[in-house]
Amino acid sequence: MSEAIEKVKCLIIGSGPAGYTAAVYAARANMNPILYTGPEIGGQLMITTDVENYPGYPDGIMGPQMMDDFRKQAERFGTDVRMGMVTKVDFSGDVHKVWVDEEIEIHADTIIISTGASAKWLGLDKEDHFARNGGGVSACAVCDGFFYRGKEVVIVGAGDTAAEEATYLSKLCSTVHMLVRRDEMRASKIMQERVMNAENIKVYWNTEAREILGEEAVEGIVVENNKTNAKQTLKVDGFFVAIGHKPNTDIFKDFLDTDETGYIITKPDSTHTNVAGVFASGDAQDHVYRQAVTAAGTGCMAALDAERYLAAKGLI
Repeated sequence: MSEAIEKVKCLIIGSGPAGYTAAVYAARANMNPILYTGPEIGGQLMITTDVENYPGYPDGIMGPQMMDDFRKQAERFGTDVRMGMVTKVDFSGDVHKVWVDEEIEIHADTIIISTGASAKWLGLDKEDHFARNGGGVSACAVCDGFFYRGKEVVIVGAGDTAAEEATYLSKLCSTVHMLVRRDEMRASKIMQERVMNAENIKVYWNTEAREILGEEAVEGIVVENNKTNAKQTLKVDGFFVAIGHKPNTDIFKDFLDTDETGYIITKPDSTHTNVAGVFASGDAQDHVYRQAVTAAGTGCMAALDAERYLAAKGLI
């Protein structure tokens, strides 16, 4: 461990839309922010190809390019963007202590957590490759459903998110094949009714995806009934996985209040956590909207909350 302890006004953990937006606002407020990117620089946008629903990009933009633009803007105002992963924290005392890569110790007056969430995948061959390269695999129907207008798609899942996304896709796609692993859904009754009432949603009970077909992109899905072992091939252009997200918040659980899934709980109408001077933004605390534009909005909120906290203490 390094003997030198670095002291900063504002430390931002995470480099998605929330983190970079927080950095822009914090830098403009003379908070001299330091941002550590984490292992996935740019967050979930790095595995998103065409982004067409973010304001300011009328012709759309590739996710990685968009995140590079965010980074450049944050750096333009003086944010110190660093490669590295926060591996340990200690929020038990008046000083917020953070360790990066188990070596660098930082003491921060304020901390903005923007570590995001990671989609849960099935672990099929080609799944990760196609998700990262625009090959027809997605974990966000609202983000990518537009590209499958008039086409057939498969969606995997049985909870409220899966039911909601299946219903959303049914308004765009010709047919939505919904794979449910058991003989019932976990979704609420109202969400199940919406699925059942959609004429172009076909539900497959006791059914699991076994193989993704296609060389350059999804061309079909091999599915199997886990009761009869009968297999069939569904010819589709899109494969949506809606089995949940896991917030990247494990290292904070000893100090911050989280819900049963791990999302950080913030105080109403703010980004304040239960620890003074620690703020949470983006998908690390949002399990409802999970969009780049809403993440950026909460990143802005976190920076403003942090600025007010520092001002009240006479630190800026």
